[in-house]
Amino acid sequence: MTQVHKAIIPVAGFGTRLLPISKAIPKEMVPVVDRPLIQHVVEEALAAGINEIILVTRAGKSAIEDHFDAHFELEHSLASKGKDALLETLSAISPQQLKVTSVRQPNAQGLGHAIYCAAHLLDDNEPFAVILPDVLVKPQAASSACDLGDMVGRWNANQAAQIMVEAVPKEDVQRYGIVDCDEPDAGGSADMRGVVEKPTPEEAPSCLSVIGRYVLPYRIMQLLRDQPPGAGNEIQLTDAIDRLMQEGQTVQAFRMLGRTFDCGHIEGWLQANTLLAREAGYEV
Repeated sequence: MTQVHKAIIPVAGFGTRLLPISKAIPKEMVPVVDRPLIQHVVEEALAAGINEIILVTRAGKSAIEDHFDAHFELEHSLASKGKDALLETLSAISPQQLKVTSVRQPNAQGLGHAIYCAAHLLDDNEPFAVILPDVLVKPQAASSACDLGDMVGRWNANQAAQIMVEAVPKEDVQRYGIVDCDEPDAGGSADMRGVVEKPTPEEAPSCLSVIGRYVLPYRIMQLLRDQPPGAGNEIQLTDAIDRLMQEGQTVQAFRMLGRTFDCGHIEGWLQANTLLAREAGYEV
């Protein structure tokens, strides 16, 4: 199986950078303009042609699953009052082609471990996407381009793993994972030689930072099965990707065309709400 139909979205984190907002509600349910953060990223997956979502979750996060479930009483109430526009809004949350499955991460052992918790929900040799929901990826204003969809298209064309990157100022590279590759044009891909975590500006092999969007082969799950702990004594997805490259498999950095909003912290969340609300026609 070579087509990408499933996306794994890890939602088991505590959202500490959004406290106190995230104390009683999952950070993924914090609203960005008129819908929760998790709905934005699921819509991104659907726009990329991915219709099966696997949520890697934990206790206390049931509101995320509830958001994509039917609410018969509410729908009946809206229908009886003739509020058809609101009914359509609810229907758009979970269109017919969308399938949402959840699996528990029993304890926090890193991103690689969270991804591996979903391994049994993939078919043998099935590729998959990974979407980290803290970061919103949006097209440029007045554009309908879908960077994740372009990544899926490149996988379908050449079976090379894709990792989304964006250019950051050289003085900020120590905040990110920075890829080692020949710099591609925006909307293009280039073969990676490696990833350097939080290098100094002098040590950075480029100014292209990893965004949190991946299209990966099933082989990654096999590597995560016995991946030893790495940084922070956690099982790191980047370590498994490094092993994939060491095996001689091609991993490419896809340079995005759109914009990112890091909604995992207050400043980025406020920026996303302000800018995207204005673009949607709201007065802010």
